[in-house]
Amino acid sequence: MTGLVAFRSVISREFPAVVFVNPLAGGGRTGLHLLGVRQVFEREKIDAEFVITESSEDLELRARLAISGGRPLLLAMGGDGTFQGLVNAAFGSDVLLGVLPTGGGNDFAAALGLPKDPVAAAQAVLGGQPRSVDLLRARTEDGRDRLYAGGGGVGLDAEAAPHAAGKYRRVPGRLRYIVSALRALPGFTRLGVRAEFPGSELPPMEARALLAGVLNTPTCGAGLRLAPEARMDDGWLNTVFLKEMNTLEVLALVPRLLWSGDLPSSRVKRARARKVRLLTDRPCFFQGDGEIFGPAPVEIEVMPRAARVLAPARR
Repeated sequence: MTGLVAFRSVISREFPAVVFVNPLAGGGRTGLHLLGVRQVFEREKIDAEFVITESSEDLELRARLAISGGRPLLLAMGGDGTFQGLVNAAFGSDVLLGVLPTGGGNDFAAALGLPKDPVAAAQAVLGGQPRSVDLLRARTEDGRDRLYAGGGGVGLDAEAAPHAAGKYRRVPGRLRYIVSALRALPGFTRLGVRAEFPGSELPPMEARALLAGVLNTPTCGAGLRLAPEARMDDGWLNTVFLKEMNTLEVLALVPRLLWSGDLPSSRVKRARARKVRLLTDRPCFFQGDGEIFGPAPVEIEVMPRAARVLAPARR
């Protein structure tokens, strides 16, 4: 069974779907789409409970309670960070997950093939099919384990993350992340990074870099194409070094990044593996899906097909 037929066989008034709503996602614009998304569920006669969450911790607690209560379908209405909270709560269970993109980046939703408009995305999700996707698990130096679904890394992106979540949270789309990176750039100390690949014959990668990313999706930062060959269900993670550049070289790339999200191949080093360990020559933090996880060094491994997520039917 697929799509609405499958949902209706497991969802009832006693066990409705739960939609966890992050009101702060997208610079606080989630509420503009809430009524339209509700109407999609009503029109399709899918029973659903909409839960407004106060924080990532609140979402994860409520999601675990929903899972223990037998709820079969859990959805995150927000951005990549909101969905990350949901996958961490649901990992190891057999619930079906979904994402309704209202965040600033929405790279995971884009990789699933969902429309940018949240109402159209809700229609696509409810008419879609379950798809098994990989997750990435990061362990930071302080011993913390955390899953993420899209992109993570050390360097300029991690140092820009607080700006994207703070002062520039209302700037739309890709521009938000580029402006945040430019804001962080003057105070950024270039970073020496070494990537080791345990259990692999790959030689270590080493460079002075603006950032070292580990991605499950082709893009991060609302469409910046750091790993264009990445696939979410192939059992591989994608390590990307963006090589060191001066401020003028970074500024020269901005129009290209805004237009297409692509980077010149001469600026990038890439490798695919099952596991990677990132070591840095100075203290820094690792971010996953825009959330700060903890200090480097960090080890990231792929968790093959670790989540079932609703996605548009493949053509």
